[in-house]
Amino acid sequence: MRAPIGFRISSRRKSLKISQAALARLIGISPSYLNLIENNKRDIGGALLNRVAQHLHIDIDELAGRAEQKLLQDLEEAFADPMVESLPFRPDERRELVAQYPASAAALARMHRAYSGAQISADAYADRLRSDPILSQFLHQILSGVTAIRSSAEILADVPDLAEEERQQFLSAIGRETLALTDVARNLIGQFDIARRDRSDISPAREIDDLLIEQNNYFPALETAADTLRSEAEQLGPFGMATLVQMLGERFGVTVKVGGTALEGFPGQYRFDSEQRTMWLQGSTRLATRQFQLARLFGELAAPDIIAQQLASARLSSPVARRLASRALGSYLAGAMILPYGRFRGDAEVAAYDIDHLCQIYHASYEQVAQRLVTLRRPGEEGVPFGFLRSDPAGRLTKHFPLPGLLLPNSGHACPLWAIYGAFRTPEAAVRQVVRFSDGSRYLFLARTVQRRTASFHEHAPTASIMLACDVLHADRTIYGAGLDLSDLSSDVPVGPSCRLCTRHDCSSRQEEALSPAGSGGEIRAPLLPPGFQLGDLA
Repeated sequence: MRAPIGFRISSRRKSLKISQAALARLIGISPSYLNLIENNKRDIGGALLNRVAQHLHIDIDELAGRAEQKLLQDLEEAFADPMVESLPFRPDERRELVAQYPASAAALARMHRAYSGAQISADAYADRLRSDPILSQFLHQILSGVTAIRSSAEILADVPDLAEEERQQFLSAIGRETLALTDVARNLIGQFDIARRDRSDISPAREIDDLLIEQNNYFPALETAADTLRSEAEQLGPFGMATLVQMLGERFGVTVKVGGTALEGFPGQYRFDSEQRTMWLQGSTRLATRQFQLARLFGELAAPDIIAQQLASARLSSPVARRLASRALGSYLAGAMILPYGRFRGDAEVAAYDIDHLCQIYHASYEQVAQRLVTLRRPGEEGVPFGFLRSDPAGRLTKHFPLPGLLLPNSGHACPLWAIYGAFRTPEAAVRQVVRFSDGSRYLFLARTVQRRTASFHEHAPTASIMLACDVLHADRTIYGAGLDLSDLSSDVPVGPSCRLCTRHDCSSRQEEALSPAGSGGEIRAPLLPPGFQLGDLA
């Protein structure tokens, strides 16, 4: 779903008492074309949208309605929930709700998120009850205690001629069983409390997504810190692994060890031992990985206060979320050091966002460059706005940088027709496609697999697929739009966000029932025989 940008332009222009002809002249288009834009009959983006925002003195995020777009996406997910998807929603009901009653729409989205979190917790507890022998034993003791108490109480109630001595014995038994039952219940509650300390009602990954969306994937304080740290490093020599090793040793007493035996009990490619002040890197790691992890360690050691300030201003409800956010900010700082904003953006524009070319210039990996492209959101110096997804071979999404306007699943699996899955069929070769969603929005998808080096024959080489996505309006600014007829809608691949959130009824790749905005529709997965058919019935 797209936010009504044209209506906002018209409203803002009228409030400033600027005529349609005057605004068209200022931004360099014809009045008739501006009229089509204001009536939402033409898309607008890129440099033209920036010029409109500049002359209307309005922030581009406010003009594009990115906050509303995020709310629309949350409502899409809420309305696709199996509990409510059969209700007779009108096709534009979500858009009208966001436009007319934004607070109510936000309340619905928050309640659905809380409901989803409660479901996750309930499922986790159910799994524990089924699999945890300790909890099973506690429940058995509780059931036995309740049965004994009930039995004694029934005897006291149903046998009126009990002797006083017998009555006191049953009362004493009830007292003993009650005390024992209380102890078991306390132990059971204690077990759940232990599990709850490490569990949030909202997924930590979802909280990290919210943090990135609120910051528009851009952290000015970290960019400034990265520029300062890189300047310090370049005073010693060319920025790279050798300089980073020298700075880590001189400033923080850190020894960098490459190859040899891994730290005990840790199978990863790198590890920092804070007690021994040793940074270990597996011998099979690529130069880009070594440079990135050393830059990340240097940044975390040199600028802990700045990272802490960013974490303090974020809404993170659990230790797990704070740990993941700290890791994400440290990685952001490292990327900003290796790929400094101004120079990197300039090189990206000159190279038409050719990722392989940028990898060679900065000795960075394909994934590092792709993730850095997502962060080019500095006001007035924006790059092409990209969204980012990463998937494992099973199709599960493992990293997610949202793009306003593009409904990306927060977890699970995306649409099976997306290039992110097609890339697994052609390893390490770029796959591009122009896709069209059911609301008419069109995007350029670019995907490619990445694989790390293995340390031995017996080690499995994990493969992932990463995908960049941008609005088709920006495709001609990239090398990946070359040779494509972007005006030819017939070559678009019809897709959805995921089967659960997709409204297409004619998709042969669907794995779940289609969501009908009107509350009804063809039942794709229905029996071949009509209901009520019985063997032997007369035709």
